[in-house]
Amino acid sequence: MKLTIFGLTLSSSWGNGHATPYRAILRALHGLGHETSFYERDTEYYSKRRDLPSCDYSRLVVYSCWEDVRAAALSDAADSDVVIVGSYCPEGARISDELLGLDRPLRVFYDLDTPITLKNLGSSDLDYLRRDQIPLFDLYLSFTGGAVLGELEDAWGARCARPLYGCVDPDVYVRVPARPDFTCDLSYMGTYAQDRQQKLDDLFLEPARQMQDSRFVLAGTLYPRDWNWPHNVKRFDHVAPHDHPAFYSSSRATLNITRGGMARTGYCPSGRFFEAAACGTSIISDWWHGLDSFFSSDEIFLAQNARDVLNVLQSREEDLASYARRARARTLDEHTGHRRALELLQHIEDAQRTSRQAEVNS
Repeated sequence: MKLTIFGLTLSSSWGNGHATPYRAILRALHGLGHETSFYERDTEYYSKRRDLPSCDYSRLVVYSCWEDVRAAALSDAADSDVVIVGSYCPEGARISDELLGLDRPLRVFYDLDTPITLKNLGSSDLDYLRRDQIPLFDLYLSFTGGAVLGELEDAWGARCARPLYGCVDPDVYVRVPARPDFTCDLSYMGTYAQDRQQKLDDLFLEPARQMQDSRFVLAGTLYPRDWNWPHNVKRFDHVAPHDHPAFYSSSRATLNITRGGMARTGYCPSGRFFEAAACGTSIISDWWHGLDSFFSSDEIFLAQNARDVLNVLQSREEDLASYARRARARTLDEHTGHRRALELLQHIEDAQRTSRQAEVNS
């Protein structure tokens, strides 16, 4: 099968959660014998922070503007079995207009930001998706599951809405020796977001204030420059994907915090969950509806406040290790790029069947 994808970025993981799952899924598709191309517009932000300048498992096309690549891209898409447009793809709505006019390929929208997309579409069309385009796609893939799938079909007119969650490449994310610069009692990886700031203060900064002799590490961009950080918090603006295994392997435990909109929607596992679990690191997370569909209460620790986090950090090493071991086994069984690639292929098959049935009925 040939798939052509138009997305935000494959070449840079800086400040976005798109590149890592794209890489894991495309690498798995390659291993399964499928051919993929990924079209990415060259932007200054990502070009300065490119950690995958070339790709040996997918044809990566980085272009300056749509007009420069339009003819070749549409020819490539027309020759494909499936074309996919991802959320936050620059000029994605314009590109979709052209792709939706093609006859041969199955047309797919992959929303890695579903709650944000639907919230913003409630007031206006977006650069990467218009409201009137949703019913035209044969398949709408969502990084978020649960009730939002029914909303996509019933309220927004999606023909076939299916979940395609985050994932991890277990050949990349493995336990490695700890590094002194990352070594800590608790780590957190995530960009600044106002709607999870209170949880960051409650679950990360407050424990750091109370555990003065312990070390905390935060990796993420866009945090206000004038913050008064606890003295025992070490910060990194960015940790490249090839350093993620060392980051997690150097953490006694790591924290997951879910953005407000995602938490309210539920069924929204961050890829960081699966990365940390694959590296054998204990995970502390806030709660959101559907979390128990991905991890059980004996695989990750749940925290509502600083006291909960402190209790975990005071646990015996063997207890932390047993949680981490079970979470890793669950992740390798259910949340890998290979597993998501198989799910993607099944969703495509379902959508093709639905499309054929609709033609018969018409």
